[in-house]
Amino acid sequence: MKVYVDSSVLLRVVLGEEAPLAEWPRITQPMASELIRVECLRTIDRARLRFGIPDRDVAERRAQVLEYLETFELVTLDRGVLERTAEPFPTAIGTLDAIHLTSALVARAVVPELTFATHDGELGLAARAMGFPVLGVTLPA
Repeated sequence: MKVYVDSSVLLRVVLGEEAPLAEWPRITQPMASELIRVECLRTIDRARLRFGIPDRDVAERRAQVLEYLETFELVTLDRGVLERTAEPFPTAIGTLDAIHLTSALVARAVVPELTFATHDGELGLAARAMGFPVLGVTLPA
Protein backbone atom coordinates (compact mmCIF):
# COMPACT_ATOMS: atom_id res chain seq x y z
CA MET A 1 0.00 0.00 0.00
CA LYS A 2 1.46 3.36 -1.09
CA VAL A 3 0.52 6.04 1.41
CA TYR A 4 1.41 9.66 2.08
CA VAL A 5 1.72 9.80 5.89
CA ASP A 6 1.31 13.05 7.78
CA SER A 7 2.90 13.68 11.18
CA SER A 8 -0.22 12.87 13.20
CA VAL A 9 -0.16 9.28 11.93
CA LEU A 10 3.50 8.65 12.74
CA LEU A 11 3.20 10.34 16.14
CA ARG A 12 0.29 8.12 17.21
CA VAL A 13 2.38 5.08 16.42
CA VAL A 14 5.57 6.32 18.11
CA LEU A 15 3.84 7.77 21.17
CA GLY A 16 1.58 4.73 21.60
CA GLU A 17 -1.55 6.85 21.49
CA GLU A 18 -5.07 5.49 21.15
CA ALA A 19 -6.50 4.57 17.74
CA PRO A 20 -3.38 4.40 15.58
CA LEU A 21 -3.98 4.04 11.86
CA ALA A 22 -5.46 0.57 11.33
CA GLU A 23 -3.75 0.26 7.94
CA TRP A 24 -0.29 1.12 9.37
CA PRO A 25 1.06 -2.46 9.16
CA ARG A 26 0.02 -2.70 5.49
CA ILE A 27 1.89 0.39 4.30
CA THR A 28 4.62 -0.82 1.97
CA GLN A 29 5.70 2.53 0.54
CA PRO A 30 5.39 5.36 3.08
CA MET A 31 5.89 8.86 1.72
CA ALA A 32 5.93 12.22 3.48
CA SER A 33 7.23 15.75 3.36
CA GLU A 34 10.60 16.47 4.93
CA LEU A 35 8.44 18.50 7.32
CA ILE A 36 7.47 15.28 9.12
CA ARG A 37 10.88 15.04 10.80
CA VAL A 38 10.64 18.56 12.21
CA GLU A 39 7.03 18.21 13.37
CA CYS A 40 7.53 14.84 15.05
CA LEU A 41 10.77 15.73 16.82
CA ARG A 42 9.41 19.10 17.97
CA THR A 43 6.27 17.42 19.32
CA ILE A 44 8.37 14.97 21.33
CA ASP A 45 10.45 17.85 22.69
CA ARG A 46 7.32 19.80 23.68
CA ALA A 47 5.99 16.69 25.44
CA ARG A 48 9.28 16.41 27.32
CA LEU A 49 8.93 19.97 28.58
CA ARG A 50 5.17 19.93 29.28
CA PHE A 51 4.81 16.47 30.76
CA GLY A 52 8.26 15.82 32.18
CA ILE A 53 8.91 12.76 30.04
CA PRO A 54 12.15 11.13 31.24
CA ASP A 55 15.23 11.52 29.02
CA ARG A 56 15.32 7.79 28.34
CA ASP A 57 11.78 7.83 26.91
CA VAL A 58 12.49 10.96 24.89
CA ALA A 59 15.60 9.36 23.40
CA GLU A 60 13.68 6.18 22.57
CA ARG A 61 10.83 8.03 20.87
CA ARG A 62 13.20 10.24 18.89
CA ALA A 63 15.11 7.16 17.77
CA GLN A 64 11.83 5.50 16.70
CA VAL A 65 10.85 8.52 14.61
CA LEU A 66 14.24 8.56 12.90
CA GLU A 67 14.14 4.79 12.37
CA TYR A 68 10.72 4.93 10.74
CA LEU A 69 11.76 7.86 8.56
CA GLU A 70 14.61 5.80 7.15
CA THR A 71 11.92 3.72 5.42
CA PHE A 72 10.03 6.75 4.06
CA GLU A 73 10.47 8.41 0.71
CA LEU A 74 10.63 12.10 1.64
CA VAL A 75 9.50 14.95 -0.61
CA THR A 76 12.00 17.79 -0.60
CA LEU A 77 10.82 21.17 0.64
CA ASP A 78 12.02 23.06 -2.39
CA ARG A 79 10.94 26.32 -3.99
CA GLY A 80 8.30 24.58 -6.15
CA VAL A 81 6.64 22.99 -3.11
CA LEU A 82 6.64 26.28 -1.22
CA GLU A 83 5.28 28.25 -4.19
CA ARG A 84 2.41 25.76 -4.68
CA THR A 85 1.75 25.82 -0.95
CA ALA A 86 1.13 29.57 -1.17
CA GLU A 87 -1.61 29.03 -3.79
CA PRO A 88 -5.28 28.49 -2.87
CA PHE A 89 -6.72 25.12 -1.86
CA PRO A 90 -10.35 24.05 -2.17
CA THR A 91 -10.85 24.04 1.62
CA ALA A 92 -9.39 26.05 4.50
CA ILE A 93 -6.14 24.59 5.87
CA GLY A 94 -3.18 25.97 7.80
CA THR A 95 0.33 26.47 6.48
CA LEU A 96 1.91 23.23 7.72
CA ASP A 97 -1.05 21.19 6.48
CA ALA A 98 -0.79 22.95 3.11
CA ILE A 99 2.88 21.93 2.93
CA HIS A 100 1.85 18.32 3.60
CA LEU A 101 -0.88 18.44 0.96
CA THR A 102 1.41 20.03 -1.62
CA SER A 103 4.06 17.40 -0.88
CA ALA A 104 1.44 14.70 -1.40
CA LEU A 105 0.52 16.23 -4.76
CA VAL A 106 4.20 16.10 -5.78
CA ALA A 107 4.40 12.47 -4.63
CA ARG A 108 1.19 11.59 -6.48
CA ALA A 109 2.79 12.76 -9.74
CA VAL A 110 5.21 9.83 -9.30
CA VAL A 111 2.81 7.41 -7.57
CA PRO A 112 -0.67 7.99 -9.07
CA GLU A 113 -2.38 5.46 -6.77
CA LEU A 114 -1.20 7.28 -3.63
CA THR A 115 -3.51 7.31 -0.59
CA PHE A 116 -3.37 10.08 2.04
CA ALA A 117 -3.28 9.22 5.77
CA THR A 118 -3.96 11.73 8.53
CA HIS A 119 -5.78 12.00 11.85
CA ASP A 120 -6.52 15.69 11.20
CA GLY A 121 -10.09 16.23 9.98
CA GLU A 122 -9.44 19.50 8.13
CA LEU A 123 -6.40 18.10 6.35
CA GLY A 124 -8.29 14.93 5.48
CA LEU A 125 -11.12 16.96 3.99
CA ALA A 126 -8.66 19.04 1.94
CA ALA A 127 -6.90 15.88 0.72
CA ARG A 128 -10.22 14.36 -0.32
CA ALA A 129 -11.11 17.61 -2.14
CA MET A 130 -7.83 17.20 -4.07
CA GLY A 131 -8.86 13.69 -5.13
CA PHE A 132 -6.99 11.53 -2.63
CA PRO A 133 -8.45 8.46 -0.98
CA VAL A 134 -8.11 9.30 2.74
CA LEU A 135 -7.35 7.06 5.72
CA GLY A 136 -7.36 7.89 9.43
CA VAL A 137 -10.35 10.20 9.70
CA THR A 138 -14.07 9.91 9.15
CA LEU A 139 -15.15 12.46 6.59
CA PRO A 140 -18.70 13.61 5.84
CA ALA A 141 -20.27 11.99 2.80
